[in-house]
This record gives sequence, structure tokens and C-alpha cells, in this order.
Amino acid sequence: MDAPLTRHDGRVTELVTERLELRRWHADDLDAYAAIVADPEVMRYMRSGPAGRAAAWREIAPFIGHRELRGWSQAAVVERAGGRLIGRGGLWEPEGWPGLEVGWVIRKSRWGLGFATEAAREAIDVAFDHVGAEHVISVIRPDNIPSIRVAEKLGETKERSMMTDGVVSDIYGIFRPPGYRPRRSSYAGVTER
Repeated sequence: MDAPLTRHDGRVTELVTERLELRRWHADDLDAYAAIVADPEVMRYMRSGPAGRAAAWREIAPFIGHRELRGWSQAAVVERAGGRLIGRGGLWEPEGWPGLEVGWVIRKSRWGLGFATEAAREAIDVAFDHVGAEHVISVIRPDNIPSIRVAEKLGETKERSMMTDGVVSDIYGIFRPPGYRPRRSSYAGVTER
């Protein structure tokens, strides 16, 4: 009998920071997420460019599947004050990807407020504390200065350039610091790689 593809116990991680909730995707997130990814400025550095509602759905579905297979994924990022979906963020490592990635996409009206950094920092903590990662990367287009700044705030440094999805990307990364101690004692539903 083949082993199941999933590597976790079925619980889903819900993360809460001071200002954000990183949670599983809901069907009613589609319209809000479609509006985010339809914005040409938000999608300027993404390989697909601006996307319509159907493409937004096709983007959310693999995040849900990734969470089922890995136990963690790019989560819906909700601003706790008001409960509004403002983007996505979290961990991502599909087959063939250059490493365990922390990534983010945030609604333009919420840029410059530290939300990408806050969501990504939480995801890196999950990667080091409970996924068992020794190294986390961010895949960033070389001209995406705002995301490079976020990566640097996270402690990531440029490691190399490579082709990803047909475009040149810079790989920023951070290793688990020596003597690193988990920030939390548990994250419900997070499993090791």
C-alpha cells in the first residue's frame, strides 16, 4: 500500500499576530483576493501579471492543496481591525521549487504599514520553530525593491540569482541562527517537513 501524500495530522494552522490573522482560505475570500491580484501595481513583479477572478481562484486552490499536502502554506492574511482580507503570506515549497519560501502579496492600500514583514516574520518563526527548517528563502524579482527591503528586514540576504517560472529571480535567504530558541511552545497543526 502506498503511503499517503499528506505529511501532517489534518489540523490546520491559524496564526495570529498583533495586527493580523493568517488563516485558511474561505470561499468568500475569492472576490477580495481577485480585487488584490487584479491591481497591476500589486502584480507588477509577479510572473503572471494582473489576474482576473478565475485566475485568482486558480491561485488560491494550490495554496489549499499545499496546506493539505504539507501542513502549511500561503495563508489568507486578514487585518484583525475590521476583519478585511489584505493579501496572502506564509510558507510555500511545491515540488521543484528552490527551497522553503516565505512569500507575501499585500493589497496596495495596506503597503508601507509593515504588514508584509509582520506576516513573513510569523511564517519564518513557524518554519524554524515547528516545521524543522534550517533555511528559508524568498524568491524576488531583481527590480522589486519593496520586497527586497522586506526580505532584508527579515534578516535575509541575497544568495544567488536563478530562473524561476521563466524569469530571472534573486534568491534571498536566512539560516536558522545558532542557538535559536522557539518563540512559541506550539503552533496548532504545523508539522515538520
